Amino acid sequence: MRPSVSALLLLATLALPSSAVKNEDFRKCKDSAFCRRGRALAQRAKDAAPGAWKSPYTVIDEAVRVLPHTSGITAVLKNELYPGIKFRIEVRVHDDGVVRVRADEVKGLKKRYDEAASWALIREPVLAPQYEVTWVIGAWETTGHYKGREIRVFYKPFRIVLFQDGREDIVLNGEGLFNMEHFREKTPPADKTEEEAPAPEEAADQKVIEEPKKPVKATAWFEGEEEDGYWEETFKSWTDSKPKGPESISMDVAFPGHQHVYGIPQHAAPLSLPATTGPDSFFDDPYRLWNLDVFEHEASSTMSLYGSIPLMHAHSDKSTVGIFNAVASETWIDVSHPKPDSTLTHWISESGILDVFLLPGPTPEDIFAQYARLTGTPVLPPLWSIAYHQCRWNYISSQDVREVQKAFDDNEMPVDVLWLDIEYSEEHKYFMWKDKTFPDPVEMIEDVAAVGRKMVAIVDPHLKRDHTYPAYKEAMDLDILVKSSNNNNYEGWCWPGSSAWVDFFNPAAWTWWQGLFSLKDKEGVKWRWEKSSKNLFIWNDMNEPSVFNGPEITMQKDNVHYGGWEHRDVHNINGMLYANQTARALLAREEIPKRPFVLSRSFFAGSQRHGAIWTGDNMGTWEHMAVGLQMALADGIAGMTFSGADVGGFFGNPGSEMLTRWYQLGVFFPFFRAHAHIDTKRREPYLLEEPYKSIVRDLLRLRYSLLPVWYTAFRETSVTGMPLLRPQYVMFPKDYKGFAIDGQFYVGSSGLLVKPITQEGVTETDVWLAEDEVYYDYFTYKTYQGAKGGKSVTLPTPIEKFPVLIRGGSILPTRQRPRRSSTLMKQDPFTITIALDSSGTASGQLYLDDGDSFSHEKGELVWREFQAAVLGKRKKKGSLQIMSIDLASAKPDQAVDGTSLSELYTPANAFAQSIKDVKVEKIKVLGLLKEPKEVYLHNNTHDPIQLAWEWDNASSLLTVKNPSTKIVEDWTITVKWV
Repeated sequence: MRPSVSALLLLATLALPSSAVKNEDFRKCKDSAFCRRGRALAQRAKDAAPGAWKSPYTVIDEAVRVLPHTSGITAVLKNELYPGIKFRIEVRVHDDGVVRVRADEVKGLKKRYDEAASWALIREPVLAPQYEVTWVIGAWETTGHYKGREIRVFYKPFRIVLFQDGREDIVLNGEGLFNMEHFREKTPPADKTEEEAPAPEEAADQKVIEEPKKPVKATAWFEGEEEDGYWEETFKSWTDSKPKGPESISMDVAFPGHQHVYGIPQHAAPLSLPATTGPDSFFDDPYRLWNLDVFEHEASSTMSLYGSIPLMHAHSDKSTVGIFNAVASETWIDVSHPKPDSTLTHWISESGILDVFLLPGPTPEDIFAQYARLTGTPVLPPLWSIAYHQCRWNYISSQDVREVQKAFDDNEMPVDVLWLDIEYSEEHKYFMWKDKTFPDPVEMIEDVAAVGRKMVAIVDPHLKRDHTYPAYKEAMDLDILVKSSNNNNYEGWCWPGSSAWVDFFNPAAWTWWQGLFSLKDKEGVKWRWEKSSKNLFIWNDMNEPSVFNGPEITMQKDNVHYGGWEHRDVHNINGMLYANQTARALLAREEIPKRPFVLSRSFFAGSQRHGAIWTGDNMGTWEHMAVGLQMALADGIAGMTFSGADVGGFFGNPGSEMLTRWYQLGVFFPFFRAHAHIDTKRREPYLLEEPYKSIVRDLLRLRYSLLPVWYTAFRETSVTGMPLLRPQYVMFPKDYKGFAIDGQFYVGSSGLLVKPITQEGVTETDVWLAEDEVYYDYFTYKTYQGAKGGKSVTLPTPIEKFPVLIRGGSILPTRQRPRRSSTLMKQDPFTITIALDSSGTASGQLYLDDGDSFSHEKGELVWREFQAAVLGKRKKKGSLQIMSIDLASAKPDQAVDGTSLSELYTPANAFAQSIKDVKVEKIKVLGLLKEPKEVYLHNNTHDPIQLAWEWDNASSLLTVKNPSTKIVEDWTITVKWV
């Protein structure tokens, strides 16, 4: 059936953004009953007399048991306000020191959702060997000892403390705010007959004369006097039926001695999260985790956005620790600083069990590895996907796509991916092309692919409710659609009008979804995306899910998913499951799988395993440019390192200066895409006037020249879990002056330090150098010297320039030949830039594989390390030795998941053979103190060869041209200045 005209008008009103976010459409804590209850609990504790407040939760000491054949204990937790209600609690120690704490109601009237961790975790964690953990059960507490750490469980009141080096690093329930609302029966109001009820006049007289006082509940000191939103709740025109009643979880988590906390994306907020309560509060509402579609979101706010990862790092100059709270329901987090050097957080979630992981660190590297062992490392993407992407809503036809591609080529600007937004599809029926404007989609895709490029098309999770639409009819027939609370298929409104949503919690949906992407007929696949190609990849948008006529532009919480779980229980996981199944569908479409690329807007803990994300519908303002970087840094801290913001802003028409500065930032986003709203002017980079057009062309070429650096960094994060964009505190964990810096960052382990310009009219800027080390300007080779204790240096920033520095001690492998796409660069030679540190040494890595398949998992790759060191005295007699060694052979791969290349790799593998003739065309050395006298090459096949070189006295730059070396070979170059 077709929607009515009035319905379409309603849809248009709901769908089109206004000039700014409508805050009234989204809840604050005061609009959410369980958050009000949790915050009111904290306020009662704060208002209590000193020492008067204590938690009613206690551990039954005689019930504490060491779990057999494990490294954990179990106990029974009771709430003294409800003696009949019990909770089973488990504390387990993992082999890397992570401590998992779980609690669930014992024989509750209903079942709490306990599957969030099963979706987030990559596997069941490996527990510490039982013999390595010593548990001492006492009369007042139980203590576990493991590798110099202690985990103490205090009985009365209940409290858990992680000790390291004799100090408290993480404290659960230290403030007594822990509360698990137990399931209960709804008490109906007492019925009164008309005879028993007083007349209105009598009631009024009684109220005036008698003024009867309402009895105070015995539990009021802790729970409050009113049953606030226990059984039903209304927000604007929507009513949430709450069939299970109250079941929220509140807990305080303190980080003594840690002033800064980071993470819990996604919020448009500074990297070091400002306080939300207390005398130093910057925000007045808690940080919220509840995935939402927010048009033109604010540039500074705690409001929830598109993704939710309940992971927080706490940092000091002594240690980095963290907490991962495996909960998928709506969660609010208050941050305060009760002491100048400490942080207190208060987590309030609507439903689920208590399932938290205490991450002991104690270094940033440790904590990233610990989280990666739990939820997985970021996927190693195809090489082309880390190059430049061009998108807008919408390229209107196949001819438009071809013209955009031609314009990039005519203007000698590289691009790897062209994107299609929703208007390619007929009536927004995904998998069906609009024949009038896209009559030849497969030919269009292959025309783009002919020069090594790819295309991405959007596929959203809503299906148009039209029985002639095969995808909808099949989903309905298979009974794999999300249900309303009345168990009928849920109907909401999105781009197609009346829509239904596939329930990706239902395993029956998975095989069906994969079949839609099949490139050829398969048994059991009834209908598929016939007009598709292996060169077409997918963009999953609107997967929070976005529902235009739903509460807060999403689904009702009492909708029902597979297994009987309410949407309130699983909402934040929804987008991750959708992207996961899309990635699996792309994997399954070819007999020999290729690496998929899926961009998702919504995400959860573990989404890093499935693809990339972006920061959503930002605006073309300087403020949004700046916060986009802060958001990308926070995403990386929480594992979502393949992230970026829409270059230029989705909304608005940025001027040439702003757009140029945005490209300077975007070229250093892991995910580098320009995108724009349908109402904006066309702003492809080749449309810029000079000099901006040439500046942006050079920026695009800069990204492509640095692709070897980026790909090496992507490979590192796929193994270690370390973020691609590294904040100052990660690089220099003891430099307290850098803990709140979020306007500059390092790219992986490359040594590149970047400070984008995110303000109008800036002609110079300060960069913080945290160490007594030399830094080199990437473009001019000018040197900047740091200092012990840190130093701020001022750099010029005319419109064509922004700070990109090479940290002394780094070696960068780049490819300097301009090409139209990354695929065309595979046989291009390398330039190796060596930036010596103050002691005359440097090192760097290069990782290569075919960039497309999974053959690297079989050892088909090249992984090399470059080393440089001055031997002897730098100013007098001595030499510089530069080496290239096969790192894959030199040491085993130290992956967080235990994998190793040692049994798979051989130097003569198929991929290495495919690039055996790729040369090093140039070697640049920065930091030599004097002009050399001789330069020689040594390798395994020739006698020493004297090489030609040039010396630039102004920049002390040595350039060795055509050194006759191959990138896959071992070699040594000696530079002598005797």
